[in-house]
Amino acid sequence: MKNNKHRAVFLDRDGVLNRAVMSNGKPYPPRSIAEVEILPGVSESLELLKEKGFVLIVVSNQPDVARGKISMESVEEINTYLEERLPVDRFIMCYHDNSDECDCRKPLAGMLFAGGHEFDVDLERSFMIGDRWRDIEAGIAAGCRTIFIDYGYNEKSPRVYNFRALSTYEAISTILNEEIYEKD
Repeated sequence: MKNNKHRAVFLDRDGVLNRAVMSNGKPYPPRSIAEVEILPGVSESLELLKEKGFVLIVVSNQPDVARGKISMESVEEINTYLEERLPVDRFIMCYHDNSDECDCRKPLAGMLFAGGHEFDVDLERSFMIGDRWRDIEAGIAAGCRTIFIDYGYNEKSPRVYNFRALSTYEAISTILNEEIYEKD
């Protein structure tokens, strides 16, 4: 029986699509479009995923909105800037902080489930690419295969993941080289 559900690649935003702003070895989101730098090879790699039929969904924690450090409008402005330059199907943001106890904040899988439902995605045939432990835990919780981009941040790293990469380009190349994307 052929599986008619879509395959997706869920991507974290900061550190995966665009360069994270670094401070004391830890990554932070850009505060404005002026700080946004799309990482090398990302646009071309995402185009290749689209050609293979993947739905591309960005899932990103943006707790600085709840913390009052950045406005929701600024985050959405950055998303629009990226959306105009990258072949992304959907941006799903969590604007909550840890204390809000929402079901969308990674490491919970709420954003992945929402995107999966919206695009009729087979989560087991999909991937989550992230540069932090919360991204990988969310991918595991959703039943996706996970790719950890290891930048050597000065913070907790995931202990379990399917693949490790040193860049987004390498992570996407891993997906394109995996036979799983062709299997039904």
